[in-house]
Amino acid sequence: MDTSQVSIVLQEGLWVVMKIGGPLLLLSMLVGIILAIFQAVTQIHEQTLSFVFKLAVVITVLLIGGGWMMQNLLDYTEGLYTLMRS
Repeated sequence: MDTSQVSIVLQEGLWVVMKIGGPLLLLSMLVGIILAIFQAVTQIHEQTLSFVFKLAVVITVLLIGGGWMMQNLLDYTEGLYTLMRS
């Protein structure tokens, strides 16, 4: 393996991490912002309220897109094993 292959593998690994973690982080951040605005308007400052909604969003995203996320991770791992064998 030369340096160009290593950099390609690292680049693909970072891309897989962004594809897998991106939807979770973006949706939980969006829910957090919406709840922060709601709490500021209504002056309800309950910390567990935002936690429960963020947790529900993360669980929902994992249930809906978990198979797709796992398939991306498996494809990347199979590609790494193929590179190690050759």
